[in-house]
Amino acid sequence: MSSTTASRGARRSGTAAISGTGVLLRFMVRRDRVRLPAWVLGLTALMGYFVTALEQIYATPEDIRAVAPLLQGPMGALFGGPGYGMEDPRLEHLLAGLYGTYVLVGAGLMSLLTVVRHTRAEEHSGRAELVRAGVVGRHAQLTAALLLTAAMNVAVALLVGLLMTGQGFPGPGSWLFAAAVGAVGLTFAGVAATTVQLSEYPRAAAGAAGAVLGGSFALRALGDMTSEHGNVLSWLSPIGWGQQTAPYVLDRWWPLAISVVAAVLTAALGYALSVRRDVGAGLVPPRLGSARAASWLRSPLALAWRLQRTQVVGWSLALAVAGGAYGAFTGPALEAFEGAPEELLVVLGGTEDIGAGFLAVLALTFGLTVAVYAVLAAQTVRTEETSGRSEPVLAASVSRPAWLGSHLGVVAGAALWLLVVAGLATGVGAAVSVGEPRMLGEMLLATVAYAPAVWVVLALAALLYGGVPRWLPLVWAVVVLALVVGFFGPMLDMPDVAGWLSPFEHVGDHPLEPVSAAGVATLTAVAAAVAVAGVAAYRRRDVLGTG
Repeated sequence: MSSTTASRGARRSGTAAISGTGVLLRFMVRRDRVRLPAWVLGLTALMGYFVTALEQIYATPEDIRAVAPLLQGPMGALFGGPGYGMEDPRLEHLLAGLYGTYVLVGAGLMSLLTVVRHTRAEEHSGRAELVRAGVVGRHAQLTAALLLTAAMNVAVALLVGLLMTGQGFPGPGSWLFAAAVGAVGLTFAGVAATTVQLSEYPRAAAGAAGAVLGGSFALRALGDMTSEHGNVLSWLSPIGWGQQTAPYVLDRWWPLAISVVAAVLTAALGYALSVRRDVGAGLVPPRLGSARAASWLRSPLALAWRLQRTQVVGWSLALAVAGGAYGAFTGPALEAFEGAPEELLVVLGGTEDIGAGFLAVLALTFGLTVAVYAVLAAQTVRTEETSGRSEPVLAASVSRPAWLGSHLGVVAGAALWLLVVAGLATGVGAAVSVGEPRMLGEMLLATVAYAPAVWVVLALAALLYGGVPRWLPLVWAVVVLALVVGFFGPMLDMPDVAGWLSPFEHVGDHPLEPVSAAGVATLTAVAAAVAVAGVAAYRRRDVLGTG
């Protein structure tokens, strides 16, 4: 009798832990009514764009075979995957084995950001505590977030599978690749469910999960580069599990079981850790600061630097490592590109100087990467406001222009510094790889020249933040446009207006061509004017307003 009562109590307790999940899930769907379809349709559109672009670039089987040696080499393994099917490649092999990697990464990023947004960010803002004061179980919020993320991954997988089969690619391989995308996304949802329990800050939780995502990409790259079709390092990577399914070649489903098991175990770990902490707290306590602030922290500029310092250090280390790695493969890359078709070499500026074209592509890559930092830093400023931390500062003697201007100045300076770090690291790697010291100076100039373009992106973010804060995410459209125009514009013969709208197209592809002094000066002036307009707009609206 007593054991029966205990069993019933345990069942009631287990049910109570997730009570309210359905209500929270509906609320999350309502809150993400724009973000959810943007992620799902965006990833599907990215895959659709790859299909359309590759069909134009590789119009014949001979074009695909011509580029196969490049994709089988270290550069193909670094940027793409283990190279299944490259012995006799077809278009679907390129899509799933090379470009599909970035859809896998996108699914992982979507998942970890969604989980952090609806769990740790809610606790940090104080809303979760109010929700938990009602009839809501302890695990309801995490369960609803995981269910929402799982639904998003299922939707992406279904749309990608329909897209691939609709294009006439073999059904088994198409649905296997689509399932791999969803499985990788679920894995990083579980990773985020664990990292949100560690720190009380959303940025730290997202950063930890993002570090796992970046480490997975790096492990996969090292494994694929050092062994044909990967080695043990590839099998330690969640991204590698998706790629080792080898769609259209081996069509093996069993590696997806590893992803599913990893997702379940990491999610279960998240649930187990959540009961060991208080709401709003993390398992890793924040480091106690000094009882007295340093004298140099008395200005808004110093405060802005203090808030951005950790991000700048992390980005510096990441860009230094990435730059050195990419630069070190300049020599092998140039050898591989010698036999590539002209349709592919158009991205490098043609066949006249492949080395200069390769460095120009790397410089653009790092320019766009630093632009991502600038947008994320601008969103950090928005977080300072929505969390209520900026209001006490502005209630003192600090003016709104000084507060926002200090943040913009620090981020603009940090962006320039990051470009210098990336240029130096890549230049050193390229100079050592090829044996030409001049590449160091050329790469440094090529990378730093993109600073005004990054400042324009930052200024547009400031304008949106100052005028209509809830529209701040729209600045990502500028970064995406610049990426598409920079990497695919020459191949797809995009209209001139697309290039004119991208700030990165006005700098000049150094060292392939001279840096445009007029373009740099114009972009700098535009960035300054737009930033001033953003500060002026911020002065006219309410603090903590949503525009």
